[in-house]
Amino acid sequence: MASIPSESNVSSANSLITLLYVARGLRGFGDGFAIIILPAYMTLLGYDAIAVGIVATASLLGTALLTLIVGWIAPRHDLRPLLMFGAGLMAATGIAFPGVEHFVLIVLVAFIGTINPSGGDLGVLVPLEHAVLAHSATDERRTQIFARYSLIGALATAAGSLAASLPDFLVAGGNSQLGAFRLMFYAYAALGILCAALYRRVPHTRGEERAPQTPLGPSRGTVYNLAALFSIDAFAGGFVAQSLLVLWLFERFDLSLSAAGLFFFWSSTLSAFSYPVAAWLARRIGLVNTMVFTHIPSSVFLILAAFSPNLYLALGLLLLRSALSQMDVPTRTSYVMAVVTPAERPAAASVTAVPRSLASAISPAISGALLMTAFSGLPLVVCGALKIGYDLALLFSFRHIKPPEESARD
Repeated sequence: MASIPSESNVSSANSLITLLYVARGLRGFGDGFAIIILPAYMTLLGYDAIAVGIVATASLLGTALLTLIVGWIAPRHDLRPLLMFGAGLMAATGIAFPGVEHFVLIVLVAFIGTINPSGGDLGVLVPLEHAVLAHSATDERRTQIFARYSLIGALATAAGSLAASLPDFLVAGGNSQLGAFRLMFYAYAALGILCAALYRRVPHTRGEERAPQTPLGPSRGTVYNLAALFSIDAFAGGFVAQSLLVLWLFERFDLSLSAAGLFFFWSSTLSAFSYPVAAWLARRIGLVNTMVFTHIPSSVFLILAAFSPNLYLALGLLLLRSALSQMDVPTRTSYVMAVVTPAERPAAASVTAVPRSLASAISPAISGALLMTAFSGLPLVVCGALKIGYDLALLFSFRHIKPPEESARD
């Protein structure tokens, strides 16, 4: 792997970490408004929930394929051009969406592009940034660094959710609704260009350690088992991909675009502040226990929200879910980076991400169809039940496999 700054050059390592934090914030801000704008844009063009689900599926399938390719390439190549390629693809996505209205073209742009309908930590840039961060951190700081990374991403996503109300102001200023949405996509492209400028400052990777003969070596079995379990979690999450949750709120409670933006601002904010709590909790009860014992209650809240008789109860339960549901994000990433060798980290990040993308790509199209049934809350129930099953399986399978910092404490 690369000559990533080490403990002998703490200042350089901290500068690199800060740079990646800023890039994560820019991407999160773009995702925050794009995942709300996209279903509203498609609805304005005349497409229904099934079409929105198919586009979400295409986006996640494309993300999975590209992440797999990059994950296999990364251990043997310079990470900087790969990061810049991902940022360039983000810019191209924002430029392409305003120019297409035909369904097939929208699906194609979604497949190739970077807009993440799940609102989670998926995307071609994520495993690359994870690998760089892991190589820049000591075992003791690793979970804290990933918690801050997730915190920044979630806060930026929250701010982006508020920005999703800008089309209303643009329309009041004389723009058409369609024109206002297109301007937002161009703003997304501009954020991709800014990310590319930041990634240009990432140091080149040079042969500090020999590239492995295969991207995954001694940790292959552990990584594959984790990937299989994570795919169950992701398949469940695809039923309530954020773009589909937006659509459910639109149709079930007639929520306005501005109100949706405000709700997802608070939702993302609660998720953001759960990340440092997750790091604190992990130091006391362990990474796996933190993942499981915060995730199960969040799934219960989601199931209850499906049966809510009014908007305010539904939003309250969904906010409670947001306060807990993402605490497994930094802990999961830290755990994967801890239980593999340093040379395997880029491939491990990719291999655990790709099945998640593939699995989450299957369920949105199913969810879109379920949203049109007599009980539109069915996707929320399916998601919650599957996630509880995943949590129990993870606890049973990995409670005895501890990262170095937990083994040292024992």
